[in-house]
Order: sequence, then C-alpha cells, then structure tokens
Amino acid sequence: MSGRRSVVGLPPWTMAVTAMLSIQLSNALSVPVIDQVGPAGTAWLRMCFGAVLLWFIARPAIRSVRRADIPALLALGVVTGFMTTFFLAAVDRIPLGTAVAIEFLGPLTVAGVMSKRRKALVWPLAAFVGVALLTEPWHGNIDLVGVGFALAAGACWGTYNVLTQHVGDRFSGSSGLSLTIPVAALATLPLGAPQVIGGDLTWWVLPAAAGIALVTPVIAFGLEMLALRRMTHTAFGTLLSVEPAFGVFIGLLVLAQTPTIPQMIGVAIVVAAGAAAQRGGGRAAEPVFTTDPPVLPSGHAPSDPPDPRPEQARTGGP
Repeated sequence: MSGRRSVVGLPPWTMAVTAMLSIQLSNALSVPVIDQVGPAGTAWLRMCFGAVLLWFIARPAIRSVRRADIPALLALGVVTGFMTTFFLAAVDRIPLGTAVAIEFLGPLTVAGVMSKRRKALVWPLAAFVGVALLTEPWHGNIDLVGVGFALAAGACWGTYNVLTQHVGDRFSGSSGLSLTIPVAALATLPLGAPQVIGGDLTWWVLPAAAGIALVTPVIAFGLEMLALRRMTHTAFGTLLSVEPAFGVFIGLLVLAQTPTIPQMIGVAIVVAAGAAAQRGGGRAAEPVFTTDPPVLPSGHAPSDPPDPRPEQARTGGP
C-alpha cells in the first residue's frame, strides 16, 4: 500500500521524465538484440512480450469494446507496431539521438498542421534546420536509408498521436494500451518472425527482449499515463520535446555515440522548436471515460479519482 501511495504521490513531471529516459534506454539496449535477430525481429519480440505483460498487469476491459471502437484500436495497434519497427531499423543505421530528432519531426508537423495558428508551421521548419545540423549532409556521409526509416517512424508517431487521443477518449489508463499492443504484435509478425527464425537466436535474446519490453512499453508507458492524469497536454507536450536530447544523452552513455558541436546545436534547435510548438496546445473539450481507471505496475488502481484528460501519445520508439 505504501509503495502504491509513493508512486501516485510523485510529481507528475518526474514520472514523465523517467518514462522518456526509460524509452530511450530500452531503444539503446535493443541494439545488441537487433544484431542477433534484426530490427523487425526485435520490435516483434518487444511487442509480443509487452502484450503478455500488459495483459497480466492491466486486465483489458474487452467487454467494454464497442463495434465502433474496433477500427481505431486496430489502426492504433498497427501504427504502434510499425513505429517501433521503423525506429529500430533507423537506430540500426544512424545514431540514437539523430534518429529521435528526425522521428520527432512527425508529431511536430502534425501539431503545426492541426494548430489554428498558421504561424505554428514555423516550428517544424525550425526543427528541420536542427535535423540538418544533426545529419550534416554536407559531409556526404549521410545514411539516407536510416534517415528514411526515421522519417517513416515519425509519420507513424504523428498518426499515433491522433489515434491515441481518439482511443484515449474511450479507454482510460492502460486499457487501450493492453488492447492495441497485441494488435501491434500481430501486425509486425510477417516482418519480425522471419528475422527471428532466420537470425542468431542465442540463449540470451528472449530474456533480453522480455526485459526490454518490461521497461517499454509496460513501465514507461504506464508512467506516462499516470503523469498525464495530473498534467495538461501542453505541459506534457512541452516536456516531451526534451526527448531528442535524452536520445543523445542515452546514445552517448550506453552506445558511446558522441555528438559533434553542430549536432548538439541541432538537438537544441529541435528541442526549442518542440517546446514552442506546444503553446496554446490544450484541448477545449474534455472526454468522458467509459472503462476502468489506470492500473499501476503493482496491479492496483490509483486511489484518487481519474482525471478526464485522455492518454497522451507516445515517443519513440517503443
């Protein structure tokens, strides 16, 4: 009981920051698994183990699913699976921090396009300048395939934001997540299973993939959702803009990927653009949840009443 209260009593920004660092750590730790079973195989294993763990912890409210909910749930699951697959394929070819910054162009562009202020479109353009500094194409050694995978992951992330907001209006807490991650596992099976079967499936790969899945999506996404119950969309979105910097930090710490001075400036521009794009980004209407409140990793629901704000879209690469 005391553990549950201590988690709920944490400042929401600490849970959000912990979630972002956990997501980037899980991406970095995925690199050795990618070397064994490929990016698609790694993504598929993460989705499979994540689905099992989430069903064990969150107990999805299947009976509350209406026929009208099914298209959004299926679409969100497919986008989640391919967002992870594309991102890990990018990380296999370009530095982690660069991949996160390029991927961040997706949700940033969606935020600019959906904004009522046309001036908001300047922030994706500013972030593009930052990405150019990160990739340094003038050196002639840019990995276009890796950049393409990161852009594809960003497109999925932007779509994921829209779909998660829609699904979040219907399913509170981890309910929607526990329904969509199994779909993500099925969607990535055609790409992931052949890489796993044809790869070097040594004894440590499955335990490593299970451990990474416990970090992301289970713990990290759970912390995000708990944070969002006590944060506005604007506050969380502003905090989320720091994620490219976290990607660089984890890449340096875990993968020894040292950025250059121009690349550090590029990251700073992307972070600033992301933070500026969140101004006035709150929602006017508040949705009504129809399912159970969020479930903590301990398996208990929080004691305080649920906030009617929906689940916020995720980052990075599961």
